[in-house]
Amino acid sequence: MLAWLSEHQMLLTWLSIASLATFIGSLLALPWMVAMIPEDYFLYGNRETTTLKKRHPVIRGLLLVGKNLLGLILLCGGFLMLFMPGQGILTMAVGLLLLDYPGKYTLEKRIVSTPSVLKGLNWLRAKRHLPALKVDKP
Repeated sequence: MLAWLSEHQMLLTWLSIASLATFIGSLLALPWMVAMIPEDYFLYGNRETTTLKKRHPVIRGLLLVGKNLLGLILLCGGFLMLFMPGQGILTMAVGLLLLDYPGKYTLEKRIVSTPSVLKGLNWLRAKRHLPALKVDKP
């Protein structure tokens, strides 16, 4: 075991740095992203069309790729935080909110309807003096 640790010292160092960076990044980004969710976002049967579709196609494409890339990073980071320090489930929830995929809105409502997730999201919103998220069952 000690031989393996000494052989992979650099890998363990980089994994530790990545873990710390993900933890700090989630602590900084997650409250801001949760605050951006409208309080009535989960009350509708279907989502309303975003203003993103009204932009120039190139700008819309770049924003869409950036949003999905950030969502993927948060989803993967949240998964890693299930095993390392950090707010794993909340980070994964925000990552899922950013990604585009079929059935997304139904899955979002189901996840946010989970009492522990909703409590965590509303706790973050309360720290910014924002109203709690209103959730209708999926």
